[in-house]
Amino acid sequence: MIREAVKPLAGNSALREKLIDVRRSYEQMIDTASKDQVISGQFSRKAADRARAQVESWRQFIDNNRDEITALQVLYSQPYGGGLSYTDIRELANAIKRPPHRWTPDALWEAYETLDKSKVRGSGHRVSTDLVSLVRYTLGEADVLVSYPDLVNERFEAWLMQQSNAGRTFSLEQAAYLELIKDRVATNLGIEPAELAAPPFSTQGGLGKARMLFGDDLDALLDELTVALAA
Repeated sequence: MIREAVKPLAGNSALREKLIDVRRSYEQMIDTASKDQVISGQFSRKAADRARAQVESWRQFIDNNRDEITALQVLYSQPYGGGLSYTDIRELANAIKRPPHRWTPDALWEAYETLDKSKVRGSGHRVSTDLVSLVRYTLGEADVLVSYPDLVNERFEAWLMQQSNAGRTFSLEQAAYLELIKDRVATNLGIEPAELAAPPFSTQGGLGKARMLFGDDLDALLDELTVALAA
C-alpha cells in the first residue's frame, strides 16, 4: 500500500523538483552571529556590475513571461495598467521570488539605485505595488523610477485640484476619509465598498460613516478614485 501510494511522486521527477523549488522559495536564512562591516564608502564597480546583471536578467524575465503572467500582459498591452488588480501583482511578486531569481521589489529597486540614483525617487520600505513602477520603468514607459505610493499621492493632489476647480469641496472629515481611501489604493490598486468595513476604516466609523459622509455618491466616488489614482 505504501509503495502504491508513493508511485505518483516517485515516478514524477518534475513534480519532485517543483516541490523542492516551492520549499526553497519559503526558506529564509537568518544570520544572528556575524556582523556586517563597512569596508569602503566609495563606488564599487563590482556592485554596479551585479546590479547591471540583475537589471538585465529582470528585463529578460519580463520579456520571457509577458504572455504567462497577467500583470505583465496588462502592462505590455496597456502601459498605464488599466484593469490591474492586487491579485495580479501578487502573482507577479510570487513568481519573481521563486528560484532561481529570488527577487523582491526591494532588491530590484536597489539595483536601479546602484546604477543611477538620480533616476530613482522614493527610497524606503517597498510595497508590492512598486512592481508596477518597476515594470513600467524597465519597459521605458517612465523616465524616472518613482515609488507607486508617491505616484498615487501626486495623482491624488491633482485630483483634489480638479475637484476644487470644478467647485467641489470636501469637509475636514471627508478629506480625512479620502486620505484613507487614497492610501488603500496605493497598496491595493483599488478599493471596494466592502473594504470600508475593515481596518483602518473601521476605526474611523467604517462603511456606515462613509455612507454618512458621502451619501449615495460613495460607490461612484470609489470608482472615480480607483480610475484616477490606480495603475
